[in-house]
Amino acid sequence: MFKQLTPAVAVSPQIEVADVATAAAQGFVCIVNNRPDGESADQPAGDAIRAAAEAAGLRYVAIPVDARGFSQPMVAAMADALGAGKTLAFCRSGTRSTNLWSLASASQGGSIADITATAAAAGYDVSGLAGAMAQLGGKA
Repeated sequence: MFKQLTPAVAVSPQIEVADVATAAAQGFVCIVNNRPDGESADQPAGDAIRAAAEAAGLRYVAIPVDARGFSQPMVAAMADALGAGKTLAFCRSGTRSTNLWSLASASQGGSIADITATAAAAGYDVSGLAGAMAQLGGKA
């Protein structure tokens, strides 16, 4: 269910409260929720995931991405969350989480080619973000 982008970062479609224990057992120390509450009727509330994460000793960070897209504060928050250690980020499909990871990685000087290839290996196309990644400081 979790798609590894790097040894320290995985993304996932919507997780359930029970998936938090799986994440903890796999060594994740941080869960990032990139999905706004109420996006669909069948998703668990972010507070329920937060409570499960905190009960399991995991850091929980909410960076909800909606139709307005990404902002610099979101990119900075994601970069900070990634610094916590092995991180699992989720949204509806994993795409927004992968996109935000790519922008955060570029903002930390990552290679755009490497970021794009890493995302593609997990089944995500971030090539359309190359310009934004370059503006954030990503290396060609």
